[in-house]
Amino acid sequence: MASSKEYLNFILEQLDDLENIKYRAMMGEFIIYYKGKIIGGIYDDRLLVKPVQTAINYMPNAEYQLPYDGAKEMLLVDNVDNKEYLIGLFKTMYDELPAPK
Repeated sequence: MASSKEYLNFILEQLDDLENIKYRAMMGEFIIYYKGKIIGGIYDDRLLVKPVQTAINYMPNAEYQLPYDGAKEMLLVDNVDNKEYLIGLFKTMYDELPAPK
């Protein structure tokens, strides 16, 4: 199942206080970038982020889920309605994310 543009727009609105949030459509899903680094994506209308240690610490009860068959597990962000929480998560993760290639 592909993700909806409406869900993407909702997530982008939640993150609109952050600078440099971009996305790229890929096979019906959306990769999310923060300041040029891949932070996660929207898969089947779920926001999933990379399981870096800072994200694990920020969301200690987060569920690991597969974005698609054959992919590495990512963390499900289930508190997307809380704008401050979501912005805090992205800011917390940024330094630990790998630099773009």
